Amino acid sequence: MVNPEDYYEVVAAELDRYAKVPDEVLLEIVTRDGVCMWLWADGDGPEWEQEEISDREAAARLCADCPVRGVCLELELRTAGEDTVGVWGGLSQEDRREVFRVWRARREGGGSS
Repeated sequence: MVNPEDYYEVVAAELDRYAKVPDEVLLEIVTRDGVCMWLWADGDGPEWEQEEISDREAAARLCADCPVRGVCLELELRTAGEDTVGVWGGLSQEDRREVFRVWRARREGGGSS
């Protein structure tokens, strides 16, 4: 179990593996394999779509079984940064903003391996 104070650092460190992957490749993977990309494809949406739930709960439900959560999060942090909205990479807006700060510091400081 990750110490809550270290959670954002752990998430940002896991994204280091995608640091050299081009944006176009990340986008292709997310649009091809992302659960959210085909969840609404038939026009119905998930059973819980009409429920009032928090961003955190929506992220947990929507992204739980997604095989490209990390790729999705990396793409969102690169393209939206602190202006992120919605549910991406299994994290709420608030959580992504916190991860973004750590992620950016790692990238600027050469923390990726």
